[in-house]
Amino acid sequence: MKQPAGTISTDGNTATITFERRLPHPVGTVWTAITDPAQRERWFGPTSLEPKEGGRIETIAEGPPAPAEVRKSKGIIRVWDPPHTFEYEDDSPNTGKTIIRFELTTDGDTTILRLINSGLKIPDARGYAPGWHAFLDRLEALLDGGQLPGWGEIYSTMQPEYSM
Repeated sequence: MKQPAGTISTDGNTATITFERRLPHPVGTVWTAITDPAQRERWFGPTSLEPKEGGRIETIAEGPPAPAEVRKSKGIIRVWDPPHTFEYEDDSPNTGKTIIRFELTTDGDTTILRLINSGLKIPDARGYAPGWHAFLDRLEALLDGGQLPGWGEIYSTMQPEYSM
């Protein structure tokens, strides 16, 4: 099922990317996919994290055509509330410090996933929005037990949706 595009909102010189996805899976299953390093590696890239507020998180996003040192980010977990909220500060060479927040809500037999990436510079948001779209499509394919689509193909297809 084709998922809707996310939105980019601006406030002064900063931007926030927001996605909302309805996933036909229990909230615990979705939580595990976004927080378990082994599962997260499959749809996002290598991840290490300490599962607690104040814990460290380190990721290397797989897919973007950039050297690993540019795709690597480190941060601190700001909110750890299983299985509903996972928020961390993300500090990467590309964007500096931003906040990434996953919110999970049960709605009947589905989970509503909201992803919010705030504190971005506006030009960065234009590039990150199709990237997040691709990562979320990959997450959904993982949850569905299907073959994960290629990040680059989704990115190039969705990039025009996020031009401002």
